[in-house]
Amino acid sequence: MSIQNLNTFDPFADAIKGSDEGVQDGLVHIRIQQRNGRKTLTTVQGLSSEYDLKKIVRACKKEFACNGTVIEHPEYGEVLQLQGDQRENICQWLTKAGLAKPDQLKVHGF
Repeated sequence: MSIQNLNTFDPFADAIKGSDEGVQDGLVHIRIQQRNGRKTLTTVQGLSSEYDLKKIVRACKKEFACNGTVIEHPEYGEVLQLQGDQRENICQWLTKAGLAKPDQLKVHGF
């Protein structure tokens, strides 16, 4: 008898395609938006639709200790929103996780 729930689960297994070339084809735009006072939002737009964005947000929330969500933008499609100024954190995390290369990241703001 084998126990199935003890197998290791990789939440980014769908992002690994086996070849050196990733799924991401276009630029990933990382922007900051001012809310009220000193509160800010970091938005990530342009990630490939083959990635499960809810899993990415869940991992980012744990890694950066912030809140986040996926919203449907009428012009940009699905956009990740994270609380606070997470521009540098998200750039490092996306390259470390292999979801985007450093030359595909475009950081906007201030």
